[in-house]
Amino acid sequence: MNRAFIGLGGNLGDRPANLRFAIQQLNASSSIQSLHSSSFYETSPIGPVAQEDFLNAVVEVETTLQPLALLELGLKIERTTGRDRSIRWGPRSLDVDLLAYDQCTLKTEALTLPHPEATKRAFVLVPWAELTPDFLLAGRSIADWLAEVGEQGVRKFDCR
Repeated sequence: MNRAFIGLGGNLGDRPANLRFAIQQLNASSSIQSLHSSSFYETSPIGPVAQEDFLNAVVEVETTLQPLALLELGLKIERTTGRDRSIRWGPRSLDVDLLAYDQCTLKTEALTLPHPEATKRAFVLVPWAELTPDFLLAGRSIADWLAEVGEQGVRKFDCR
């Protein structure tokens, strides 16, 4: 069994429903034995495109899937919600990112582990720290990375 962390986000449509749908789809996979989810957090968008605020969460899973297969499952879930990848850093119904897979390091055209931006993004670190503040990412705990970058305006979202 392998331990993986997956970031969820989106800012189009019914944001809470889209995140709940992703969690439900991951949990329904016969290759995922357990799933724990953070609370939902609202964040301002990053990048040059004007758009609505995002809703984000992190889930921890125990899985028999290998990293690329887990990534493909996430992409399939994104497509189900109508995810459009035509605008880089643009609005999206759902984003499913594989953040870490045990302590595996991997660099392929399709996937880099751990996620290369995870240690810089409060919208990833705040919900991740809620789940496992002591998890080591690139040799430091999630709590340490979060202390370095700060919360950057990430706010807990009340409606689940």
